[in-house]
Amino acid sequence: MSSSSQDKKLPATQRRLDQARRDGQVPRSRDLTHLAVVGTGAVALLLLAPTAFGALRDALAAALHFNAAEAMRPAAMGERLMHLGLLGIAACVGFAAIVIAAAVIATLATGGWVMSAKAITPDLNRLNPFSGLGRLFSKQQASTVLKLVLLSAILAGVGFVYVRGSMDALARMVLMPAPSALPYFADWLVQGTALAMLVLVAAAIADVPLQGWLHRSRLRMSHEEVKQEHKETDGNPHVKGQQRKAARAILQRASITAVPRADFVVMNPTHFAVALRYDEADMAAPHVISKGSDLLAMKIRDIAKSHDIPVIQSPMLARALYAHAEIDQPIPSQLFTAVAQILAYVYRLKAAIAGRGAWPQTVPEPVVPAELDPLNDPQAMAALEDEA
Repeated sequence: MSSSSQDKKLPATQRRLDQARRDGQVPRSRDLTHLAVVGTGAVALLLLAPTAFGALRDALAAALHFNAAEAMRPAAMGERLMHLGLLGIAACVGFAAIVIAAAVIATLATGGWVMSAKAITPDLNRLNPFSGLGRLFSKQQASTVLKLVLLSAILAGVGFVYVRGSMDALARMVLMPAPSALPYFADWLVQGTALAMLVLVAAAIADVPLQGWLHRSRLRMSHEEVKQEHKETDGNPHVKGQQRKAARAILQRASITAVPRADFVVMNPTHFAVALRYDEADMAAPHVISKGSDLLAMKIRDIAKSHDIPVIQSPMLARALYAHAEIDQPIPSQLFTAVAQILAYVYRLKAAIAGRGAWPQTVPEPVVPAELDPLNDPQAMAALEDEA
């Protein structure tokens, strides 16, 4: 069964979350952004409006004041108009900069900074009407519609209660002179806006964790996807096995050049060959300096014979050394006794060749622990055959 047809019930892994972030998919709270824009704009107007309106009023009064010299200069009107225009543009730009900064900060507060062009990359699948219908009835869209309906109802309720409770004050303001009524109306409007802002603050506080939950819900994974990700992260075991096999084969072929330095070679007559060297001054135990199977084993044997290196037929020991000893490493401690028997035979053989002793009568049959012989373990033997 494919992962697309499975229920995605497992939480997204960190790798999946990181990949979504690289693709530009992060949780964003529109309510927090709206609150930042409306709230910052309202506070900026409340704090900066008196100063800005005072500056514009003074500039307008100065622009409408003429003397005889200014009246005789037609370019003066253009200069004054440009001054007023620049002053108004500066006020608008300053207000816009404050609001934009608040929107950017609110956006970064939820999802952080993300640099990705995937969101704006053309995608023909977005033109598919069926995909659009799917998004229209998605969990994300349903939560957005429900949230807007609930928020609108709460704002309408708060507004109704506030207006109803201040009807007497509004009636008194109607009967007051305009200069006296305007400050009261401004205070009434500021209080009503503050109540609406409190509702938006509550909505933003609830929306931030909601968007995080929806984001993680969209990225949920199936069991098959999690297993596939583990394979991609840790590496496919089959591929890794093939890589180790190839690396081992390269190392074995390269070790052929070390065969002339061996003291003796232990062979299974047709399958395995292991070349060993022992230097009492530098080594605590004999080292395997080359090993191979099949054709490579025959090559090790031929090189050894061409350099007058003893080749000992000991199938069980050859299999054990090939399976458990690594090139340029000491032999396993469990094989010390068996290798020592062969090594003693080789020393007697070399002494006889040099005329310093009698020829050894028989080749020893070293005792190898049964658990180290791959022939007693079908799985280990199969692994050796695969390597070969």
